[in-house]
Amino acid sequence: MCSSDLACAQQVQSLSSGKELLPEPCAACAARVLSVCDAIDDCDLDRLAAITSVQDIARHQIFVTEGDPADHLFNVTDGTVKVYKLLPDGRQQITGFLFAGDFLGLSFLERYGCSAEAVTRVRCCRFPRKQFAALLTDFPGIERRLLGIASNELAAAQDQMVLLGRKTARERVSTFLLMLSRRAARSGGTTDPVILPMTRTDIADYLGLTVETVSRTFTQLKKGGFIELREAGIVHLSNLSALEDLSQGF
Repeated sequence: MCSSDLACAQQVQSLSSGKELLPEPCAACAARVLSVCDAIDDCDLDRLAAITSVQDIARHQIFVTEGDPADHLFNVTDGTVKVYKLLPDGRQQITGFLFAGDFLGLSFLERYGCSAEAVTRVRCCRFPRKQFAALLTDFPGIERRLLGIASNELAAAQDQMVLLGRKTARERVSTFLLMLSRRAARSGGTTDPVILPMTRTDIADYLGLTVETVSRTFTQLKKGGFIELREAGIVHLSNLSALEDLSQGF
């Protein structure tokens, strides 16, 4: 339900006159159906667009730094982001990868708990935290969507604990490939082959392995007939059912 019948009427009039229905930057956003923005009716998107700034982030650029004031929220609309924490010795533990439609910065803390770096060229929408929070009163659908995101993040954190604590290298790598395939399926992308925009070092930092172990495990999976490595960054899932069994320790 739109917050204003007048706004809806204006949108209908705009459509009939051939003018653009959606405000910028929403009109050209292919990721809207995957993101929190989809919880708002078309005729109310101008409220969100008014507090939105679009950012184009270069590859390897850090745009969120752990410990900085958490003044903004981000919605990834294109590209791949890695979220990580720095260890005291300078190493990094990647806690997750974000893709188009994913939300970043959701926390009750006043400072960011993790850093975020663009793995590829990234485009995202940035929202001032206080202004975004003010919209939740008028648009409870956004709040419900954010609750769902928080629940998914908690489940992902629990899965990551099992991944790092109990699984072998082959189980970790196979689980990672299946995770990316399923993520692509949810966003309407290609599930096979699996696209790997991140480096082997990033994969190692996410899986808690060395780069050498990751490379050796990919080779083992290839020789075992689970995957094919035809091009850099592209993995074909040759035997999906066997890969799923392997990820579960069978």
